[in-house]
Formats: sequence, C-alpha cells, structure tokens
Amino acid sequence: MDGRPTQIDTIPDATAKDIETLLVVLARGAHRVERVEMSFGAVWIKRYGTEPPIVWTRAQNVFARLLGQPFLRASPRLGREAMIEREVRRIAVFREHGVPVPRVLYQSQGAVVLSDAGETVNGRLARLRNDDPAAHDALLVTCAADLGALHAKGLCHGRPHPRDFFLSGNRIGFMDFEEEPEAAMPLPTAQARDVLLLFLQLVDRAAFGEETAGRAYAAWRAAAPAAAETELKAMLRFLGKFLWLTRLIGRVHMSSDLRRFLAATRYLSGALLPPRPADASKAGKDD
Repeated sequence: MDGRPTQIDTIPDATAKDIETLLVVLARGAHRVERVEMSFGAVWIKRYGTEPPIVWTRAQNVFARLLGQPFLRASPRLGREAMIEREVRRIAVFREHGVPVPRVLYQSQGAVVLSDAGETVNGRLARLRNDDPAAHDALLVTCAADLGALHAKGLCHGRPHPRDFFLSGNRIGFMDFEEEPEAAMPLPTAQARDVLLLFLQLVDRAAFGEETAGRAYAAWRAAAPAAAETELKAMLRFLGKFLWLTRLIGRVHMSSDLRRFLAATRYLSGALLPPRPADASKAGKDD
C-alpha cells in the first residue's frame, strides 16, 4: 500500500459505507488535518496547499545565504501534488529502513489518507508529567535515543517534536514528513538541526532538568554520526553570538518559544562547547 495507493476502494478492510464516509469528508475539506472514524478504526486525512507563501521561503533562504548558515535554509517549496509525493516518498524510505511510520492508505491530488498510528508521545508525556515524572523523563530520553538511531541510518526527520512521534511498542515512531531539510543543506547539518529542534522541547519539558537533558544527549550521541555532532557544535557557536540579544528581548517579553530557545542553547552550549574566556575567568574567581 505504500507504492501509489490512488484507488480509494482498495483501502484494506474498508466497507462501502467507509468509502462513502471518506469521500464525503474529502470533498468537504473542512480542516487541514482531520480524523475520521471508520469501521476498522480511525484514519487521518492530511490536506495540502495551505503552506506559507513562497515569499517567506525565499526570504528565509536569502537570510541564510547572507549569514552563511545552511541550517537556516527552508526545505524546498513545492506545489501541492509534489508535497504529497514528497511525504509519501519519505514515509516509504523510513519504512524501508525499519522505522515505525503510519501507512499510506490513499493519496489524491490534494490529500493523503494515513492510518492511525495510535498514542502520540505528546499525549503520553501529558499524562505522565504529574503522575510519574521519572517515566516522563525516561520517555524523553527514549525520543533522543531513537532520533540518534534514525540519524545512524542516514535519515533525518526535519521537525522532530513529541506531537510528531508516536509509540510503537518500546520504540518511537515518526510521522509528519512535510519537511526535507537534507534537500536544502548537507545531511549532517540537517541532523544537527534535528537535535536542536528536539532539545527545544526536551530541555524545557524535563521534570529533572539538566540531569535528564544530559542522559538524553548521551542517548542520542551513542548512535548518531560524529559528523552531526560536529555540525551541532558549529551551529551552537554561531547561535551563541546572539544569545545576548535574545536575553535582552526576553527582559521585555519572554515568550514560550524564546524561553525554550534560551534553555536549549544554554544547556547544549554548556555541555558541548568549551567555556568562553570571560566565563572561564569568572569560574576561577568563583572558586
């Protein structure tokens, strides 16, 4: 079914009533992402054509070129049908590498129908946060470990976030493959960006703070390519030049995104980069 499932009446286990329901929902086009209950379980409809205007993608790429930083580039902007083809193709590649992914049940010119992958990591974390903080943070570490295993296979996700991960037994599954950063930058750079994006969520959410962040980074690093870590260090050195500005902005308005960025870059920089001379001299005085 992951080849080119373009016939809606070939969806496994779907009854005539299921097909009728799905056709009605597809024609209605009410939401970009929509869950539909079928007789055999739920499916997800994902529609395309609502991506940011191309002018923003071009502006982002100009900005990245001016700064000489490939990790700031946007994934190539494609038309609606090409976006669908990209998502279906990337799902197939991940599946070929033994990575848990949703099944593609049907694709049209404007939408794709995916199997329900089950509970998301985001949902499980929300339940564990207060009830079992240790299990909550263990799941965050598992996310980092499985992202490292993904990178070891020569893959990258593009937008790793707990809402785009799902639980598949003792493993983490991946979904939402709209991004293809390795088409806009070298693969090690795209993988390093994956790590930074994951830690934007992980450091902020961890119940046990930097202790969990340290375990998570070690779990990622255990499997990940060395080139990705090298790129991550270069990325952090560049971002470190602007931390003073983000802190200054934070004094005026500390948004949740800015808080996550500061927490993640502070932790990763401290863990991976040697202290700056000013920091080292300050540490000496403190001792």
